[in-house]
Amino acid sequence: MLGRSRIELKTPAQVDAMRRAAMVVHEALEATSAAVRPGVTTAELDAVAAEVIASAGATSNFLHYGADEDGRGGFTGVVCLSVNAEVVHGVPGTRVLAEGDLLSIDCGAVVDGWHADAARTVPVGEPSDARRALSEATRRAMWAGIRAVRPGGRVGDVSAAVQASVEAEPQRYGIVAEYVGHGIGSQMHMEPDVPNSVARGPWPGGRRGPRLVPGMVLCIEPMLTAGSADTRTLDDGWTVATRDGSDACHWESMVAVTEDGIRVLSEPDEGAAHL
Repeated sequence: MLGRSRIELKTPAQVDAMRRAAMVVHEALEATSAAVRPGVTTAELDAVAAEVIASAGATSNFLHYGADEDGRGGFTGVVCLSVNAEVVHGVPGTRVLAEGDLLSIDCGAVVDGWHADAARTVPVGEPSDARRALSEATRRAMWAGIRAVRPGGRVGDVSAAVQASVEAEPQRYGIVAEYVGHGIGSQMHMEPDVPNSVARGPWPGGRRGPRLVPGMVLCIEPMLTAGSADTRTLDDGWTVATRDGSDACHWESMVAVTEDGIRVLSEPDEGAAHL
């Protein structure tokens, strides 16, 4: 642990173990993305991800998330599948994807007790130019945040970079504030929170937040909307959607801080093409 905080620091060997978990997530995202087409149900896509995770000898950290002691009320899928105005936590089921939809796929896995979590947004067939631009803007914001991670920096530097990237877009987008990036390791959601705008930083002692030190692993995950950033939770108790019905998008990667810089654990090249 880091000082008096609850930030978990990993050894290089533990980061390597997290890399293995992250590659299972990457393979699940690849397979699920490849299966996306008009006419497929979100439950069918969930089954694709489940097979990849099981074949790797990993377990899902999404399945049964939030269940009570008797196993009731937890999340029922191994991936979150959020369509169009759905921001995050979409529950797989009977929904049939249609031509032009925008699908956010969020996936997690556990290997040898270490968690991984990553997300991407993919089109269903040929999306509108506006939907494609929203996804690309969100992806750019994620990479801007990743490039701001460095030993000795601050979590708030990441938040500021994400916000600046979004504000530089020619189109005005909303930054969802209620849902943020996070630390990850022996649990899926850990300290510190990684907000996607500076104004949301809840950090005592200054707006830049905790210092970034070797051994920290963060999930950086901007969620943007084409309209208002206000959200609501649907009747299933999980799916978060935009309140005004505007489209939403979600991208997420895992980043480890090391003595020599950073490793993007959820990318096959560890981020070399984008850093």
